[in-house]
Amino acid sequence: MKEDDADDATRKGKGRMTRRGFLGTLGLGAAAATLSGKVLSPTSAAAATEVMAAQDTTKLTLRINGRTHRLLVEPRWSLLYVLRDRLGLTGTKVGCERGECGACTVLVNHVPRYACLTLAAEAEGAEITTLEGLMDGEKLGPVQEAFLEQDAFQCGYCTPGQIMAVEGLLRVKANPSVEEIRKGVSGNLCRCGAYNHIFQAALRAAELRRGK
Repeated sequence: MKEDDADDATRKGKGRMTRRGFLGTLGLGAAAATLSGKVLSPTSAAAATEVMAAQDTTKLTLRINGRTHRLLVEPRWSLLYVLRDRLGLTGTKVGCERGECGACTVLVNHVPRYACLTLAAEAEGAEITTLEGLMDGEKLGPVQEAFLEQDAFQCGYCTPGQIMAVEGLLRVKANPSVEEIRKGVSGNLCRCGAYNHIFQAALRAAELRRGK
């Protein structure tokens, strides 16, 4: 007698599930699920009604640079995509799109955030500030002026994100040290290596904001 048959014979009459019986039960369950085309879960029907398809749109209201925008958005759209492609606010740059470079930095309730990692729906009800929101008409804001004055860029692609990171820092720390500035812009990469000029620009922006 084979080992499996011996196991079955030993366990007969003892009310216990045999190894062969257990595996057979699994097989029947899998077959039933396959034939029905559904996962046999008591919550599956409810979950199916709650999940939106990626291409479905929903109404969304965003407060950006002091203006209210009402849009139809897909739930998968990032704040970066909505700002640039739906609203034309192209000061926010597309970089790595995975939260590593900081080129897409905006302020959400005055706190710097990567727009590429923020769903547009997450930002509803918050005050969003982009690079365009730092200007007064055609006049540059203090941080923008300081970057221009201190030559704090080379290729300029990372500059909008750097400016927004410094703006966010200065909103909570009016007179930061160089070390605090380093930490404040540590999430923003500059391929050209203009960091010393960026730090000087941040110090100068603090002076301009204080009216010096």
